Amino acid sequence: MSVFADLVGHLADLLHPLFGAAAAAAAIVLFTALVRLLVHPLSRAAARGQKARTALQPRIAELRRKHAKNPERLQKAVLELHAEEKVSPVSGCLPSLLQLPAFFVLYHLFSSSSIGGASNELLGHRLFAAPLGDRWTDALAGDGLLGGAGLVYLALFALVAAVATFNYTRAKRMPQPETGGQDVPGIGALTKVMPFMSFFTLVTVAVVPLAAALYVVTSSTWSAIERAALYT
Repeated sequence: MSVFADLVGHLADLLHPLFGAAAAAAAIVLFTALVRLLVHPLSRAAARGQKARTALQPRIAELRRKHAKNPERLQKAVLELHAEEKVSPVSGCLPSLLQLPAFFVLYHLFSSSSIGGASNELLGHRLFAAPLGDRWTDALAGDGLLGGAGLVYLALFALVAAVATFNYTRAKRMPQPETGGQDVPGIGALTKVMPFMSFFTLVTVAVVPLAAALYVVTSSTWSAIERAALYT
């Protein structure tokens, strides 16, 4: 954990001439961008997989007509088709899953009072009036919703809501891969829930330390821009 603390600290030192007291927050944004760059090849692969799954829809629709009275045979045929075309129904989840370790590292970094037996100096950094180790409830208990820290959170909530709305409208417009609802276990429910997933980010931002919230907001914004570029 101390290695990551040193990394964030060094990035903050490098960015201090540009961002001053908000250098650590800027370092977290930069750290998030570096993580997203590392997983970008997987995001491109996921986009290709999405397009491939969309291209399979006519063939899956034909399988549904052919095996309409035999759900088990239909499920097997759909899975065989995906295997034959080397298309995974859940490949789009991989980039998100690989980002979780970075999120948890930041969460623990800014939730711990000490790191490696020494005082956690990162907790002294702020984004404007909001300490990076505090949560939204801390802001409300301090100067309230319209206080300095509260306004920082309101800005983050507004950004997350804008990104979530953008993702939702794009997801509803995009054709969904035909998997027959229950042809691939769980995929039918996942397809219905996915357009709303971005709104769950609002809850995450509200309950985690501000540093982890910055990671989530930056990553969500990156994802929205990335998907708009890759899925056109």
